[in-house]
Amino acid sequence: MAMLTIGESCALGAALSWAFALILFKRSGERMPPVALSLFKNIIAFVLLALTLLFMRDSFHALGRLESIDLVILLLSGVLGIALADTVFFYALDLVGVGLVAIVDCLYSPLIILFSFLILSEELALLDYAGTALILMAVFISSRHAPAEGRTRRQLVGGVLLCALAMALMGIGIVIATPVLKMPSSPSLVWVIWATTLRLFAGTVSLGLLVLLSSKRKEHWNALKPAPVWKYCVPASVLGSYLAMIFWVAGFAYTDSAGVAAILNQTTTIFAIILATVILKESFTRRKLVAVSLALLGVLLVTGKDLLARLWQYSLGHAALTSTGTEPSALRDLIEAGERVFS
Repeated sequence: MAMLTIGESCALGAALSWAFALILFKRSGERMPPVALSLFKNIIAFVLLALTLLFMRDSFHALGRLESIDLVILLLSGVLGIALADTVFFYALDLVGVGLVAIVDCLYSPLIILFSFLILSEELALLDYAGTALILMAVFISSRHAPAEGRTRRQLVGGVLLCALAMALMGIGIVIATPVLKMPSSPSLVWVIWATTLRLFAGTVSLGLLVLLSSKRKEHWNALKPAPVWKYCVPASVLGSYLAMIFWVAGFAYTDSAGVAAILNQTTTIFAIILATVILKESFTRRKLVAVSLALLGVLLVTGKDLLARLWQYSLGHAALTSTGTEPSALRDLIEAGERVFS
């Protein structure tokens, strides 16, 4: 039986960390306003990342290649993808719960690909369209789910739409930062953590300014004072905004296939729904089962194209070696057909 590699273990670690964090963020959101919760977890994560950089060897040398325009892009990315996206996400989590949020969260992968096509002119494959269609179907089915106790149909649909908006903001934020993240010919772990820290700094400062200008600033600042809710929001912030990020980066860095890492990361949907059912007592219905199955299949098609392409080529190569009746031209036609689907 094959053992998991370090990269694959890290990718699964990221999925589990975020799943547990979702449960704790849900508990936190019952006692802390979304804006305050977003600011709180940003402060915790920023401090931890800054301390990590201090203990990493030659970490400050990574900033030497950063141009002013690159810094502006990273800061703008942090405002969109962290300050705004996370706050909207916490509003959605409070409205619809962990299970439905975990399903709508699957929109992240196709939205990344869509914005990469629109902003970075990257090409779309047929499987991208098919996977996106399945995920959109899953989101629609989720929106037809029975509202939780104390919630209305309008709040449920609104929460689903807010979660979709949060995924879009996260997607735009990461896509505009992608050229900067890939600026070194071989981006190091130190560089990625620096870029993440700068994005988090921008998200934290912009949220702090928003709180200062808000008519509810006293309520938000009071929510940040030590309180019993810290037993939920502190571990949630450490798990979701620090450990999950470190595991996520390491998963892509130490896994041979980015597609495998992305698929393993998305298992957070399964973990989150199981944990929400067991710990939060959220209902697990056949409608939710169908929605999560469609969403995960869609994510597999979108993020696993390279893996599926290699399996296709391997199966054709195996067929060519084991079958004497296959014409070379027919085999070439099958290979070309596969290339049109996967690329």
